[in-house]
Amino acid sequence: MEDKTLYANSHDDIERVRARLKMIIDDEMISKILGEEFINNLVEWDELIEKRSNEPFTLVILGEFKRGKSTIINALLGKDLAPTNVSPETYTINEITYGRVPGVEAVFDNGKRMRLTMRDTTRERLEAREKFFPGKIEYLDIKDNSAILKEMRIVDTPGLSDLDDLDRQVTDYLVNADAVMYATSALLPFSETEQVFLGSHIQPQRFGMLYILVNMIDALGTQEDVDKIMKRFEGIAAEIVPNAFVYGISGADELARKTNQRRPADKGTREFYESQFFKFELSLKRDIMMQKDIIRTKRVISMLKQMVDETSAKMNMFHEMSALDKQKLDAVSEEFESEAQKIESALEEKKPLVHLSIVEMQQQAERWMYEFFAALRKSILECLNKDENGEPVYSAEDIEKFFYPFLMEKVGEAYRTCIEIHREAINKVVEKISRELAEKLGIKDLSEVTQSTSVDRIMMSMNKNVTRSVMGVKLFGTSETFPPATMTSFSAILKKKKQTTNIIDIALENYDDIRINIVNDIKLVYQDLETKAIKQLESICKYQTEIGRSTLVHAKEVSSEFSDDDVNKALGTAMSILAEPARILEKYIS
Repeated sequence: MEDKTLYANSHDDIERVRARLKMIIDDEMISKILGEEFINNLVEWDELIEKRSNEPFTLVILGEFKRGKSTIINALLGKDLAPTNVSPETYTINEITYGRVPGVEAVFDNGKRMRLTMRDTTRERLEAREKFFPGKIEYLDIKDNSAILKEMRIVDTPGLSDLDDLDRQVTDYLVNADAVMYATSALLPFSETEQVFLGSHIQPQRFGMLYILVNMIDALGTQEDVDKIMKRFEGIAAEIVPNAFVYGISGADELARKTNQRRPADKGTREFYESQFFKFELSLKRDIMMQKDIIRTKRVISMLKQMVDETSAKMNMFHEMSALDKQKLDAVSEEFESEAQKIESALEEKKPLVHLSIVEMQQQAERWMYEFFAALRKSILECLNKDENGEPVYSAEDIEKFFYPFLMEKVGEAYRTCIEIHREAINKVVEKISRELAEKLGIKDLSEVTQSTSVDRIMMSMNKNVTRSVMGVKLFGTSETFPPATMTSFSAILKKKKQTTNIIDIALENYDDIRINIVNDIKLVYQDLETKAIKQLESICKYQTEIGRSTLVHAKEVSSEFSDDDVNKALGTAMSILAEPARILEKYIS
């Protein structure tokens, strides 16, 4: 209720802040002081805010091939709309929005459109007609009169088969999504690539609403199987994307129920997945439809706050520079270049400390992994235990279904735990060295730069910048999500599993290989961590140097072109203009 009351009249506040910032942009003298590049970035940012404020609330559904994404959308809409059962599922991006009259158009990369029928939306039909199209299909614009589409736009995406080939369009939609549904399959428990995608592409975005939908629950035999699978999905999700809502559903069953078609056979778990789909829909209505304006407003206000802060920081820098005459500015520039060289030298002296710290972490991780594997071997052997009647504690069916995923999960979890613990430790090492450099050189704490909003990072259009810097860069890399060489051992187990049902014996045979491979993986990944830590330190220093140097150069240009009185007058006007936006936004920042 507090959010609703606070944001009820936020539209007027947002427009007042934008109007004041536009005064900064339109003021000729202030624009010259801030510089053309900075002003252009402000214009781009304002255009992005305009787009975010007016475009439909966007719910994007993602997932690998054959996870039933289109069926889930159809179940939500209560009709067969999005194309299903094609290979792969969705050939194009399907943008589904409200329209009084249902229909579909192909939108091409040159802006042209062509009306299609729903029969034409399968891969086979589109490929057959491709030579007659006036360009490459950008997306399918599907209109439907379902009530839910009055509240949001739904984007159905092609299957994610390869993270390195993640389509540019998919990343653009993802960056601009207000909420995300990620479809997985109960028959294919969280694959390595799914876990990597969630960790490297979804989690950094910090979506307000994120749903993980475990589809095809109806294919499982018993409620006990369902409970085990759901526990697995919920456990992994909690580690990777703790803000996600996890639901076990059957898109096919729900669609059949809503369209009065014959439903898949009930194996005794229908009550569970039917109620889970109901809870999912209820969450959409309660947490998204009713809150969508608040979700949108919070994002816009956050962007405006960053915009005002960046502009204020720029003004303050020029205010300090304006107190210096040209001769003093020259002296400050010389002193600055001298300090920049000292930073480089001091950083070189600190690099061996980073190396030693990370080597110690690597050795500690190796010790942890040896201890883990000793305990794991004991757990594997316990799977062979028998009860007092001489019967196996675990059935052959249970072992066949769950042992291999359990083995992968436990090894991956132990591996990631080492990395997560040491990632925090490495960050502390970087911050400590940054502080020591700052103290030695008598300048502002360099580590604060890593927390600041870089002009280059946040001032550019999200489609141009965030897609590249957030979606295109794996923060800690695939190798740190699951050990690559170890996967070779697991592949060998899986291959032998097809030849025999005794998977525990196979695992014991490959036990030493798994242990050796994971220790080798650890050495490689910690070498990579060291490289990244050094690069982070270098980028902090480089950022500080470049910002300082460009500010000094621009300050000299302004000083030589305008009188001190004109500069001070313009800066005073700008600070006065920014006072109101800062005051308005303060009440929204908790």
